[in-house]
Amino acid sequence: MSEKQPLLEVNDLWVKFKMDTGDVEAVKGLSFTLEKGQTLALVGESGSGKSVSSSAIMGLLPPNGSIPEKSSIKFLGDEVLTMSEKALRALRGDRIAMIFQEPMTSLNPFMPVGEQVAEAVIIHRKVSKKEAMAEALSLFHKVKLPEPERRINKYPHEFSGGQLQRIMIAMALANKPDILIADEPTTALDVTVQAEVLKLIKDIQAEMGMAILFITHDLGVVRHFADDVVVMRHGEKVETGTVEEVFTQPKHEYTKMLLDAEPKPQQRDQSEKDDLLVVNDAKVRYVLNKNFFGKPTDFVDAVKGISLRIKQGQTVGIVGESGSGKSTLGRAIMQMLPYTGDVSFAGANLETLGKKERFNIKRDMQMVFQDPYGSLSPRMTIGEIIAEPLTVFTDLDKKQRLDKARKALAEVRLDPLSVNRYPHEFSGGQRQRIAIARALILEPKFILLDEPTSALDRSVQLTVLELLDDIQKRRNITYLFISHDLSVVRAISDHVIVMQHGEVVEEGEPEQIFERPEKEYTKRLIDACMLIDDIAVA
Repeated sequence: MSEKQPLLEVNDLWVKFKMDTGDVEAVKGLSFTLEKGQTLALVGESGSGKSVSSSAIMGLLPPNGSIPEKSSIKFLGDEVLTMSEKALRALRGDRIAMIFQEPMTSLNPFMPVGEQVAEAVIIHRKVSKKEAMAEALSLFHKVKLPEPERRINKYPHEFSGGQLQRIMIAMALANKPDILIADEPTTALDVTVQAEVLKLIKDIQAEMGMAILFITHDLGVVRHFADDVVVMRHGEKVETGTVEEVFTQPKHEYTKMLLDAEPKPQQRDQSEKDDLLVVNDAKVRYVLNKNFFGKPTDFVDAVKGISLRIKQGQTVGIVGESGSGKSTLGRAIMQMLPYTGDVSFAGANLETLGKKERFNIKRDMQMVFQDPYGSLSPRMTIGEIIAEPLTVFTDLDKKQRLDKARKALAEVRLDPLSVNRYPHEFSGGQRQRIAIARALILEPKFILLDEPTSALDRSVQLTVLELLDDIQKRRNITYLFISHDLSVVRAISDHVIVMQHGEVVEEGEPEQIFERPEKEYTKRLIDACMLIDDIAVA
């Protein structure tokens, strides 16, 4: 560390939230410093207090949050915690800027993106709207937003996730901040887009000399992006040091556990089995516009003639970037949207089945969605949620259904006595287990898993993958596993399909796909993981 005054000094930070059930201490005595040009990573699992700490620095705690007088947050020697609201507003977005995890919830959906960035310029600088829009356009060029002149007046919903994150970066850089706080800025992005965004942030840091406080649960990113690391757990700092020190000689058991949480390929069953699911020449077309007579005039082919076979007890993984058609294909297989082609399950063509037969076969085909919080009703207890399919497909009474729900909870390693609790009372990993229990309650032969681990911490991902593998071995269940996370797909799959623009680019066993890819697109996906390694050198 230099002898100059740090940009940011956090000393003995405590943050408490007043809840109906009592006070919760989210941050407990956190201390660290951040200097000009330095990249410091705050790492830890969900609930570790890292995002709460950044909110405290920005003065953005909710009304029920409080910080005691003994805590201190200083920016260039000035105490932030005693600043007036006016002084805080001047600091935020000007000297300290922030990029949030989910840009769609941070941008105004009713305002063109150019105007939103220009607004950030106008608030902190005495410039005209014309000058501010010119500055916004310049920033869009800097963050390499495609066709900025044409798209400056577009709305947020007209951009992809990676493009929205570039717009958020442009807004954060609008006033050339001294510190950029990046709170999980790449968690929901494809691996190729993630690498591009991280390189962009690193390049701009080198050009502007700003400091970065990088908040993430992804240690793979930290290793090649940060200079120093603070590891947090349950609101406390458990370890700190340079990236080299923490990653090569971790001292705390929790740090060692995080470093060991990378999914590893398992020994797969190589025995010959019968086909359970056969898809032949599946096509899905979305109509975008119709003429006056209702005839389609504009459409997009989301799935273009895909064929695949999945054997009983096998796991087939589908990888590809957003927009590749992998989730659309999954929904077509589950009969959730119109398609052409043939989908056969256990030897029966689903299109030719009668209404009653199609209803009965749904018992054997279940699905787990990406966001369990969005797919679990907040008004129902988890016992009611898990047992709900039994009310449709069985004649069991309420007590019998609840007994089966308890057994399903035990199978996914949750407390059977928690049947009367609600989804909001569980962590993200626990909610995903509840969603898996709901899919298992009917004892299906096949489960479609659509990005089931993408929003989870690495250690929680590992637990969920081990759980799925254990259940598959005991029940001989077949999985179709859709994800953009290559390490997760490699760990769980017997066979891997790579999709791009609605087509199969390459397929084969995991070892062949990941060690000896033949197609350029597959190589690019795999190289994108390695590209993060080069960011530190760039």
